[in-house]
Amino acid sequence: MDLLFKFKLCFLVASLLSATTAYGAAIISGTVFCDQCKDGQISFFDFDLPVNGVKVTLACGDGKGGFFNVRDDVTNFLGSFVMKVDGTPDLRGCTAKVSGAAPGSRTNCTVPGSPPRSLKLVFRLLNLEMYSLVGPLVSQPAQPKPFCSRHVPVPGPKPPSPPSLPPIPKLPPLPPLPQLPPLPQLPPLPPLPSFPPPMRQMPHMPYLEASSACQHENWTNPDYKCYWRAVNPDTKVAVVFGVIAAKRYGTDLTLEKGLQGRGDPYKTLLREAITALLNSYNSLHFPYPPLSVVKHFNWALLSSQRSVLLTALHFKHANSGGYSHVSCKFERCK
Repeated sequence: MDLLFKFKLCFLVASLLSATTAYGAAIISGTVFCDQCKDGQISFFDFDLPVNGVKVTLACGDGKGGFFNVRDDVTNFLGSFVMKVDGTPDLRGCTAKVSGAAPGSRTNCTVPGSPPRSLKLVFRLLNLEMYSLVGPLVSQPAQPKPFCSRHVPVPGPKPPSPPSLPPIPKLPPLPPLPQLPPLPQLPPLPPLPSFPPPMRQMPHMPYLEASSACQHENWTNPDYKCYWRAVNPDTKVAVVFGVIAAKRYGTDLTLEKGLQGRGDPYKTLLREAITALLNSYNSLHFPYPPLSVVKHFNWALLSSQRSVLLTALHFKHANSGGYSHVSCKFERCK
């Protein structure tokens, strides 16, 4: 680690400490899926995908056995929602639920299909708390979709009970069999042929790592280009992260160029967000799934520069294996 990087890291941490001394916030995020077949299961084969335009309500206990609503939010086109509560309250006793359609929403999948989900504290840093739902929320349409009829079994008439049969009488025992003469001894069998040599061990396949976290220097190394999946180095940043990113970074910037950004908070945020997105596609246990990376990245762009620095720091910590306690497991591509 060179001296310039150490200076930048110290400056970033000092900025976060000074910015969060007097303020605090609790962030709640989650996803709502549409159970189009109303079978109580989320199945991508039934097109049960995240739904846009659903209102989600956060409710907390009043200490008397009841609940009061704290805040509402509406899911975006990714089916995700983000709520912000000022201060640092303990929200682990609160729940989130689907409470209907947002004004102007065109979706008809607004009937609650799952019980309210409780919150779990993901991490706490300085005066910032991040909560997520214990399982996704589910909404349902008023009636199942027509393509679901083949999956729903139609109950038929109950078959009649068979009449009771009389008891079977007890049969006499069979006579003993006569003893057979011994069989003649057979000649010995010839020896079995030897087995062919064992197969060589299959080569290591990339993209199948259960847990791995690599930094942006690894993703820009040409020796590891075979680990790029779902996106490629020439994919545009605006295509992956949407309209908000296009307004900030333009429509011609590629992911490979974005990985080389430095010297500016917004360039640093983009570099670490691209790295986190690539890690999420490559590792099953990476702490941020792809939709969460896109959501936190856009939320930071719409917030203050303090949020940009803080989000970049969280992505950097995850890309270094800080949350999952794993290292980069890349091997040279063949």
